[in-house]
Amino acid sequence: MTKSLNLIERQALELTVEERAKLAELLLDSVRSPIADVESAWAIEIENRVAAFDRGEMQAYPAEDVFAEARSLSH
Repeated sequence: MTKSLNLIERQALELTVEERAKLAELLLDSVRSPIADVESAWAIEIENRVAAFDRGEMQAYPAEDVFAEARSLSH
């Protein structure tokens, strides 16, 4: 951890239980928002890809081929 993070951690541990709970909630909310944005963007991307596939605009590959290629790239 960085020095500033260590300092923040020490200061946070000096807070009351209620204050730490509020801080934890605020920190979690700050992480959840970007995650929700990413999930929303992926949902739109998935819908677009499915629609393109249904229109015949996107080529499909057998799962066995995809996994075999992924395995070969990981070695």
